[in-house]
Amino acid sequence: MGILKKLFTNKKEKPADNTDQDGNAVKICFSFHSNILDEWTVETMWAETIDVGKGLYKLDNIPFYAPLVASDDIVFAEYDETEERLMYRHTVESSGNSTIHVVIMDKSVNKEPIREAFNQLGCISEGLNDGYFALEVPATIDYKSIRAKLQELEDRGIIGFAESCLSYRHQY
Repeated sequence: MGILKKLFTNKKEKPADNTDQDGNAVKICFSFHSNILDEWTVETMWAETIDVGKGLYKLDNIPFYAPLVASDDIVFAEYDETEERLMYRHTVESSGNSTIHVVIMDKSVNKEPIREAFNQLGCISEGLNDGYFALEVPATIDYKSIRAKLQELEDRGIIGFAESCLSYRHQY
């Protein structure tokens, strides 16, 4: 876990580094206690600017660790002088998407075929390393088949998973 912790340490970024070239996408900083890393953690995510005056942004990433948020959520963030960056304050509107964090427990297994299996079921994912990926379950997908596949893989000792942000649409 040492490498993972280094990826999410609190790095100071200049405000200019928090926007893309056209100025519409910005980085938002999430500060939270990570149950995965068992410590206070910082994760930055890209977001589309909805209304800068109102501090509204639409998340454009699948969170690797941040709990209770999913891609396409509309969030309120404001610039923090101390942190010198936009800081997440709260979610304004849920997208209905869910975020599932998956750890490969069987180190002899390649994660890519597993990611592809979920892709075939309508989910996208972002990999962090050989043993970890974040899975997005779109609001339009029935979660029962996704959950069944996750549970099957966990029962076989291949993965462990956490339902970090389970949308009201996917609760059973």
